[in-house]
Amino acid sequence: MTAPVNNPMTRSASDSTRAWGVGTATVSSSGVVLDVHYRRLGWGDACPAAERANLAPHAVDQRRGVEITPMVTEIDTRVAPSDTADVYLRLHLLSHRLAKPRSLNLDGVFGLLPNVAWTSIGPVALDVLDEVREALRRKGEHLTVHGVDKFPRMTDYVVPSGVRIADASRVRLGAHLAEGTTVMHEGFCNFNAGTLGASMVEGRISAGVIVGNGSDIGGGASIQGTLSGGGKEMITVGERCLLGANSGLGISLGDDSIIEAGLYVTAGTLVRLPDGSTVKAREMSGVSNMLFRRNSASGAVEAVVRTGSWGGLNAALHKN
Repeated sequence: MTAPVNNPMTRSASDSTRAWGVGTATVSSSGVVLDVHYRRLGWGDACPAAERANLAPHAVDQRRGVEITPMVTEIDTRVAPSDTADVYLRLHLLSHRLAKPRSLNLDGVFGLLPNVAWTSIGPVALDVLDEVREALRRKGEHLTVHGVDKFPRMTDYVVPSGVRIADASRVRLGAHLAEGTTVMHEGFCNFNAGTLGASMVEGRISAGVIVGNGSDIGGGASIQGTLSGGGKEMITVGERCLLGANSGLGISLGDDSIIEAGLYVTAGTLVRLPDGSTVKAREMSGVSNMLFRRNSASGAVEAVVRTGSWGGLNAALHKN
């Protein structure tokens, strides 16, 4: 994989909102763009002439019934994407760490991406999938369909430095994984979401969620996103936080906070404070150094000021 032009952790010095990408598009026999793989990308008003001069040649893949066409895309990330190539450039910017989650306009992306069969030989249009499978079978080859979805696996396009991903199918293109992040087998990270530092991910990071440096998303833990259910708040997990196994989170957490294992805290959860008063959890959103737990005698959800330490991440484990 060819590296992006710009420093992979920052935008250009001018903090441009315009971006460009050079790569190849997979186009079906009916003219549908199935995916775009950008080999080079960066920030700026226009794609440099030197990059345009290195466009890959047009090719045909008879096995899949697709054409591989050279692609140059230039966009303004402040406005909503206009087509499939535009969406793919934004997803690449996120996964290459050239943009942080929630920093790009991604309005309407689902309507611009086709459902695609992601297979062992690359993306295949659904209307010819059976034909492709049968043609390979006659040659003694087996076609594996990894999934049918609008978003592909991130690692088929981008493998960020310094990360571990135990099951590649659980990280979508458009995820932002900072160096030192470990995503275990049951961990999941959606597009436009991810980590800003070394983190352990054994639970689910939904779309729009940002996890701070040094935090641990425990096994089976779930963080609410904004793709369904009517929720609009973008959730941020602060630094050095711990979401216990099988816990759930529907509010933001400040730094150095803990959600007890098995406890699901939504915005409307009634929480008892140390002074005996009760508030809805949304009023505690973003407050640092808190422990959310369920009183084993009364069943009430409590928020208390943290004392002691949960131990933090294993530095050796996250030296990726």
